[in-house]
Amino acid sequence: MKDIVFCSNNCFVLYSAAVQAKNSENKESVPSLPQSPMKERPPKAFHQYSNNISTLDVHCLPQLQDKVSPPSSPPIMFPPAFEAAKVEAKPDELKVTVKLKPRLKAIHSSLEDCRPPSKKWKGMKWKKWSIQIVIPKGSFKPPCEEEIDEFLKKLGTTLKPDPVPKDYRKCCFCHEEGDGLTDGPARLLNLDLDLWVHLNCALWSTEVYETQAGALINVELALRRGLQMKCMFCHKMGATSGCHRLRCTNIYHFTCAIKAQCMFFKDKTMLCPMHKPKGTHEQELSYFAVFRRVYVQRDEVRQIASIVQRGERDHTFRVGSLIFHAVGQLLPQQMQAFHSSKALFPVGYEASRLYWSMRYANRRCRYLCSIEEKDGLPLFVIKVVEQGHEDLVLTDTTPK
Repeated sequence: MKDIVFCSNNCFVLYSAAVQAKNSENKESVPSLPQSPMKERPPKAFHQYSNNISTLDVHCLPQLQDKVSPPSSPPIMFPPAFEAAKVEAKPDELKVTVKLKPRLKAIHSSLEDCRPPSKKWKGMKWKKWSIQIVIPKGSFKPPCEEEIDEFLKKLGTTLKPDPVPKDYRKCCFCHEEGDGLTDGPARLLNLDLDLWVHLNCALWSTEVYETQAGALINVELALRRGLQMKCMFCHKMGATSGCHRLRCTNIYHFTCAIKAQCMFFKDKTMLCPMHKPKGTHEQELSYFAVFRRVYVQRDEVRQIASIVQRGERDHTFRVGSLIFHAVGQLLPQQMQAFHSSKALFPVGYEASRLYWSMRYANRRCRYLCSIEEKDGLPLFVIKVVEQGHEDLVLTDTTPK
């Protein structure tokens, strides 16, 4: 006995072959099909099922032979309808043909068909970008840098470094504070104690000239003359750059001469706007940056003497790594013992110097040098101040 199971809409129906075996016993002499299939065939509802997916139709049954049917076997669970259709039929089994209705293709909406194909460039879609500029009515004044910095400071959205201390050094020629532009007044050079001059302000003065070593000569002479000369551009004192044309009395500050569009030449001469040639000139100088070593030549001995003679000092005097603190004094009865053929040893003299350490080869430390009196003779004291060690005091009767 063989059982056939059809699956449709998640329901299983079991058909038995017992009816077919009974018909074969009653009519053994006739080896033909049973009686009219219209009488023995179950209703059409048992053979055809329909659902939303497909329709199963049984077309024909094979002719049964006069053989003893094998013993009945347990029911066989067939896979779903789609997989059962792929199983090949054997000669002793029923032949089943499955017809699947073709699935309709998805039809795009009419709106999508009307859309034009999007433009592409290297896999990227084109994008439209529209800009709207709103111009305020009336006069609009853009904020300055100080207002922007103040606004950002209130918001606290930026990290700003600590402001650099303002440079209050003032040039004795042009009276401007701090270092100037490289292609302008340039850096400040020290002239004397708390006296500074811009490099180009001194270099382009009429009296000043530069040596091969880079020393500027006659800077003080030009400064004394400039105290009596008035600039033709700003009408302030201190002008030292005059027009090179004979009998021309126009004189300017260096910065004012640039603003007045004076013409400078490579031989360190200048012509005012009234006497300069029209158009360009081969020897015209348009770049004033100075990157070489330049310094003001001065008498250091006289400078030190002037500093020592001053009573109250508001400034620190430094020569190289030596910092001068106090000059000291000598009484008339001490003059004979407190001097040599080359130097004086005033009592109370004090200075400090940064020099190589006596303990470490790659460090520096501070040495405090002073002069004291002991038994009517000078006593030279050196105090070594080094971090991580106690102060070491060295004394001797000679400076060496």
